[in-house]
Amino acid sequence: MNGLQLTGRDRGHLVALAEPRCLLHAAAVEPFLAMRAAAARAGFDLLPVSSFRDFDRQRSIWNAKFRGERPALDRRGRPVQMKKLNPGARIEAILCWSALPGASRHHWGSDVDVADGRVAGYRPRLEADEYRRGGPFAALSRWLSTHMRRYGFYRPYASRRPGVQPEPWHLSYAPVARGALAALTTELLASAIRDNGVDGEAEILARLPEIRKRYVLDVDAPPRMRSRHARLSQR
Repeated sequence: MNGLQLTGRDRGHLVALAEPRCLLHAAAVEPFLAMRAAAARAGFDLLPVSSFRDFDRQRSIWNAKFRGERPALDRRGRPVQMKKLNPGARIEAILCWSALPGASRHHWGSDVDVADGRVAGYRPRLEADEYRRGGPFAALSRWLSTHMRRYGFYRPYASRRPGVQPEPWHLSYAPVARGALAALTTELLASAIRDNGVDGEAEILARLPEIRKRYVLDVDAPPRMRSRHARLSQR
């Protein structure tokens, strides 16, 4: 991927699927569909709630939260009164659950948020309690924990860390995501943020090395992948 693709400003690395409807990195398509088919055999409808997200979409989410026009949550999942916070505090609050525009793993096409589409009449909120015992997606979450690695997928936000909070719904295709993360330098992020209409720009640029370290790089590392799908994608 080039710099524009890494930061969500070019779609040349993507393939559009009609069923299920989503945009994925070309190398992730076959493994994801194979994992989806295996999930179906186990009784689940592995549904991509969110796949590729471009820079403009991530910026709109960011700006709406920064301005208090879209709900933002603290580390305990409680609503934050954004308009009462200074710019630095607003940035910290948003980063707990939403990526900086240009820094979202969803830009790469390797990452997808999933739920179980067989839960009729339920709209996923993508909150942790939905994937815990007793939640509507708990069974799917257990199945993924056992089987996703054989298809090259893992959870980059599995552990509780100082930066991004755990996201059991967020899966990442390791053979693509590993290289993308290494290539996403501070300089590349700065070029995406600067003069591109991101609220809090001055504060973000001043703190960008720290933000990258804490909220981009400090994630769970992918396990060693020995699956046929993972090996094929590395050729």
